[in-house]
Amino acid sequence: MIPKDQFLKAMGAFPSGVTIVTTTDADGQWRGFTASAFCSVSADPPLVLVCLADSADCHAAFQAAGRWNIHIVDAAHTELAMRFARRGAEKFAGDDFVADAHGIPQLRDAFVTLHCARHACYPGGDHSILVGQVGAAEITDSAPVYYYRRGFHPVAEGAVQAAE
Repeated sequence: MIPKDQFLKAMGAFPSGVTIVTTTDADGQWRGFTASAFCSVSADPPLVLVCLADSADCHAAFQAAGRWNIHIVDAAHTELAMRFARRGAEKFAGDDFVADAHGIPQLRDAFVTLHCARHACYPGGDHSILVGQVGAAEITDSAPVYYYRRGFHPVAEGAVQAAE
């Protein structure tokens, strides 16, 4: 089996998008984390997945959650994504979030927000695989960043225009 540090280095060489995932726990407390392990699963029904470490402070809240929001990060929110990646950080300090119609924290001015209802949850090694059915999506005109070799990088504007 590959050594953990070599595996992590190899995965760090794969550019991936960055998301901030939020929910509300049973006590009404806002909870969230940063994830780069995110992808679409199905168009019919519209399903996405995101992976959460079993050791995360918010793991139990997401295990029990019926809804969560996934925010695709743009350059304006990279510091916030770093905050959500840190254990014990005051993740919701400031006024970056508002409650959506279901009381779930929603990032103001996010590049993309996906409003998800729980579809399934699976064990995946030292992570849980959360599958959500997308009920609504909000998209702005900014551009995403990607995470590569331990850093955030903007998607070139020409690449965004070509994809449209």
